[in-house]
Amino acid sequence: MQPKIKLKSNQTILFIGDSITDADRDQPAYKPFGFGYVHFVANTLLAKYPELNISIINAGISGNNIRDLKGRWEKDCISFKPDILSILIGVNDVWRQYSTPDKLPRAVYENEYELTYHQLLSLAKERCDCQLILMEPFIFCDDEENEMLKSLRRYVNIVERLAKEFGAVLVPLQSEIDNQIKLVPPEKWSVDMVHPYLWAHAWIAQRWLQAIGL
Repeated sequence: MQPKIKLKSNQTILFIGDSITDADRDQPAYKPFGFGYVHFVANTLLAKYPELNISIINAGISGNNIRDLKGRWEKDCISFKPDILSILIGVNDVWRQYSTPDKLPRAVYENEYELTYHQLLSLAKERCDCQLILMEPFIFCDDEENEMLKSLRRYVNIVERLAKEFGAVLVPLQSEIDNQIKLVPPEKWSVDMVHPYLWAHAWIAQRWLQAIGL
């Protein structure tokens, strides 16, 4: 059974991750939440619970991997003392293994990914005692022989293990996409298998809200 997220007055919810979380959050037209799934989640929560005075922060940065999160964890996570921390990270760790040679040094392989992710979650629990929400990294792909998809599944398994160990809510994204991709082909979700179209961001937000019981 999934852990429950408890919303209370004056809580801070922090979202952190890569470009999928970032979603141009620093652009004037999209401040402060970006145009992506954080936008849909944040405005749903603010509209549904205006009396709670919830503070919502988007700390996504485009291009980040787990190594980048480690480098800014104190400044962009711990310093905000979040009550609820939501993390989506992993696709950049994987795709750089299959990109151009100049991108290879920024690839993060499974052992480093799991070890670093574990360290960051431990720090968050120790310093902030926050409720954790871990989102599965994903790509929109219907080819089971695709090497990147096969690699990514191992990272999804790592996130699932960490969610169990830390008592975190798990947001099943790749596993849900695997079901939906049979009905809705990859090109309708994303132009590049990674970055969701706007409707797909809304779909991700629905999965997030559903996972926490809203």
